[in-house]
Amino acid sequence: QIQLVESGGDLVQSGGSLRLSCAASGPMLSLINMGWYRQAPGKQRELVARLIDSKTQHYADSVKGRFTVSRVAANNTLYLQMNSLKPEDTAVYYCNAEYINERYHQTWGQGTQVIVSS
Repeated sequence: QIQLVESGGDLVQSGGSLRLSCAASGPMLSLINMGWYRQAPGKQRELVARLIDSKTQHYADSVKGRFTVSRVAANNTLYLQMNSLKPEDTAVYYCNAEYINERYHQTWGQGTQVIVSS
């Protein structure tokens, strides 16, 4: 199965930038889509950005124009470039992958903490 490991979370000031990474391992040919989700304290996990078929980008309205999702197939890594960060972006960010291995699967990384100070 595909396994995911996130990194890059940090404490940053409002207006700053961070780049999150998600290293994937396993049967990559079975991969369908990848994406980033986040969960703030006391809130439900929500979609941040999604890469469909490694081509089409989809973003939550709250991050459009500030965040960019990309994937480098050569090193099996998904990135999330986050610019103009706001305190409301504070959350644990999770990488997600959807793949087919006899049937549909969805897997998550362990999460990486992003804190944006005002």
